[in-house]
Amino acid sequence: MLRTTMAALFHPTTKLLTLPVNDTLYHSVHKSLRFISRPSYTRPVRPIFSINTPRSLSSTAVPQTLNDHVSDLDHNYLSCSMPNSKRPLKVAVLLSGGVDSSVALRLLHAAGHSCTAFYLKIWFQEDFENFWSECPWEEDLKYAKAVCNQVDVPLEVVHLTDEYWDKVVSYLIDEYKCGRTPNPDVLCNTRIKFGAFMDAISNMNFDFVASGHYAKVVHPISDETNELSFLQLSKDMFKDQTYFLSYLSQAQLKRLVLPLGCIPKDEVRKLARKFDLPNQERKDSQGICFLGKIKFSEFVGRHIGEKNGIILEAETGDFLGVHRGFWFYTIGQRQGLGLAGGPWYVVEKDVNNNVVFASRNYYSVDKRRRSFRVGSFKWISGSPPSNLNQLRCKVRHGPVFYDCTLNFEKGDEEIGTVQLPEDDQGLAAGQFAALYEKEVCVGSGVILESWDDKGFPVCDKAREIANMEDKSKIGKPVKIKPRPEDCLRESVVKML
Repeated sequence: MLRTTMAALFHPTTKLLTLPVNDTLYHSVHKSLRFISRPSYTRPVRPIFSINTPRSLSSTAVPQTLNDHVSDLDHNYLSCSMPNSKRPLKVAVLLSGGVDSSVALRLLHAAGHSCTAFYLKIWFQEDFENFWSECPWEEDLKYAKAVCNQVDVPLEVVHLTDEYWDKVVSYLIDEYKCGRTPNPDVLCNTRIKFGAFMDAISNMNFDFVASGHYAKVVHPISDETNELSFLQLSKDMFKDQTYFLSYLSQAQLKRLVLPLGCIPKDEVRKLARKFDLPNQERKDSQGICFLGKIKFSEFVGRHIGEKNGIILEAETGDFLGVHRGFWFYTIGQRQGLGLAGGPWYVVEKDVNNNVVFASRNYYSVDKRRRSFRVGSFKWISGSPPSNLNQLRCKVRHGPVFYDCTLNFEKGDEEIGTVQLPEDDQGLAAGQFAALYEKEVCVGSGVILESWDDKGFPVCDKAREIANMEDKSKIGKPVKIKPRPEDCLRESVVKML
């Protein structure tokens, strides 16, 4: 049975489209889903939903008796699903069609809460030449629908295409144009999943929003509104996603529940099989959702274009080869340079002159970085921690932590210097540095392009060549000879 949000249905700019449905693909859907769209030139007042509601439940219905799949469920699995709440909670569950969010939905349902699933649709419209037509949203939605049908949970589809373009994709393109390497996952969580989406459902009286992220949210026991909620590390340190959630505000965190924060990834897979989920063997998604199988470099090339530039060796200034544009490369990158005699690594970029500096000595001890500047801080509590000398830091997603200190610039808490006890090679401007007090993520900031004096040195000759207006005078690229140690390394690898 199909119902549609009335405000959206009668909006003057709204039109209804019936999409063709493949019988095999949508084996569990009895009728074609209808999607609400708007002309691309019209900015929506708020995102619009197309809603498919099961026959026996409305979005406010309370789950019934647990089925055979969960009757013997270990209640420790429910410890991050607010099982001890005074009443069944009304929860909006972000459902992607993947295993993690599907298990999160089933855990909340098993805990007795009233769940409504939401699938965020952020694929782009025909205005953008169908460049992303390979995005597998149809398959995602098929699985999301099948998961909801198992427990009679309503599924609503939320269109946030324009918001995603304006708040995430445009930012990514602008950052790449400036030579920085942004992180789309952090921005998507802050601006879309727990930003635009939370705004879109603000009048639907949900108690919480849930997702399949591997992190733990600790809410205050009392109902005092001035008490803080905390973002803690997941039980699974390898899958922990607090890095991607580190830019959330306190207001966003207070509305968030993360059922998988207490469960390791391998046990989530076991739960998927226990629940007999239709997607239990589905692989985890990789990359940026709106691109599907398309490489991000291809997307950037389409929207920024290509402009030939030169690659210079940082230590000698030798002309090594050409590239398609500095925005295709990030610091520490090894693949895609097309240079012989390597491995070669990108060590610096001259944005003004479209020059990429490369080196084969990227991992030499004297060129590593352990101090870097961070700006645009966002603290989850609203203010920085009191003790800046006993923090921990993540400079990328993963299990690796550094003990660190943070020193704000004089009279300015917007920019600070993070000091690590050891070297890190992968620091890239535009990425986020997430900061922690023991197990609690306290916030994060954006790594700046201004480094300390231990940054990778580029010789004066290389700088002079980069500043030449007529680079045709440089001549042809030098013939690169493999170094003896590189030849030895390759021989050892072949023997193994």
